[in-house]
Amino acid sequence: MQVVIDGPAGAGKSTVARRLADRLDAFYLDTGAMYRACTLRALRMGVDLDDSKVLAEVVDGAKIELLPAGEAGQCRVHLDGEDVSAEIRTREVTTAIRHLANCPEVRQRLVAQQRALAERTPGHVVAEGRDLASVVFPDAAVKVYLDASVEERARRRRADHGDQTPLDELQREISERDLSDQSRAVGPLVRVPEATYIDCSDMTIDEVVEQLAALVEAAGE
Repeated sequence: MQVVIDGPAGAGKSTVARRLADRLDAFYLDTGAMYRACTLRALRMGVDLDDSKVLAEVVDGAKIELLPAGEAGQCRVHLDGEDVSAEIRTREVTTAIRHLANCPEVRQRLVAQQRALAERTPGHVVAEGRDLASVVFPDAAVKVYLDASVEERARRRRADHGDQTPLDELQREISERDLSDQSRAVGPLVRVPEATYIDCSDMTIDEVVEQLAALVEAAGE
C-alpha cells in the first residue's frame, strides 16, 4: 500500500510520516530530502542555480540513499556516500531549494527516482512531499493533505530547529515558500479532491498519527 502525505512546508509531514511508517513497519520516503540533497550538491559545486541544464546534470551525477536510522521512524540521508542528514536542513539549503523544486528537468528525474524506490520496496510505503497525490503516486491507496496555519508552522520551525529568526520573518519566508510551491509550472503543491484534509494546527503528533492510521486501516478493509 502507498500512503502519501502532501502539504506545505512546516506542517509536520516528516514527523507524522516517520511515526506512521514505524507503526506500519513501512518504508519512509522523504521526497523533500532528495531535493535538499541535490540542492546541497549544487551549492557545493557552485553552479548557476538558474541554469536548468546544469541542475539536471547535478541530479544525474548524484547518488542519494535514504537509509534507516537507529531511532524508530528516522532515516539518514546519504549523498555520494556521505551522511548529510543535518547539512541538508540548513538555512542555506532551505533558501536555495526553490531553484531545483521549480526546475522541470530536476523534477522529472527525481519523480522517476521516487517511483523506482517505491517499486523496489516489498512492503508498505509512506511518502511525504508536495505533489505526491497529484503527480508522483496518483494511484496511492491513501492520500492526505496535511495543513497548519502559517503562524503555527513558524512557531514549530523555531521549536524544532532552534531557529532564532524573528517569528514575523519566519512567517514571511513560509508564506513566500507556499506561493512558490503553489505557483510553479511543474508539480505544484495542490490538494487533490480525493485527499483527506487535516488541519493539525491544534493537534498533537499522536492525534495526527492516529487519524492517519485509521485511514490506512479503512483503506485495507
